[in-house]
Amino acid sequence: MLRLAISLSTGDVILIIVFATIPIALVTFVLGAGNALKQIGKGPLSVEFESDLPQRVTDDDAAASPAAREAEIRQLLQAKAYRQEARGEAPLDVDEELTRLLAERSAGTAGADPQLAEEVRQLVVARNERRIRQGKEPLDVDHEVERQLRELENLGQ
Repeated sequence: MLRLAISLSTGDVILIIVFATIPIALVTFVLGAGNALKQIGKGPLSVEFESDLPQRVTDDDAAASPAAREAEIRQLLQAKAYRQEARGEAPLDVDEELTRLLAERSAGTAGADPQLAEEVRQLVVARNERRIRQGKEPLDVDHEVERQLRELENLGQ
């Protein structure tokens, strides 16, 4: 019988243990710590970033109900009047400003940029001339200008 005698010093044993545990530690870290690293900052007190929020926020209630829209506008105007009063300025008359804004909104082109309204009017007139040349019925210019300005306003919101 052949006997092999291996004599290992304490330093050799420590090196063997260290080199044997390094791959085990790496595999454990990769498999277990991946999820832990992704959860950093996701607790109940964490800050939400823009990427966590929905991409497009819509206000369906205000669009569906004129009363809800009016209530929201009134709240904004009351806050503006409060800030003006706190600064020592003459506060805004909320009811008068609300009436003006709602009338402007219903008028269509009243709140639009005059240069934009004129440019849209020129486009509608040119379209009418083209329709007449094609033998089609011309459009009502004022009505068409208001419709296109409302569409542009809705795209901007």
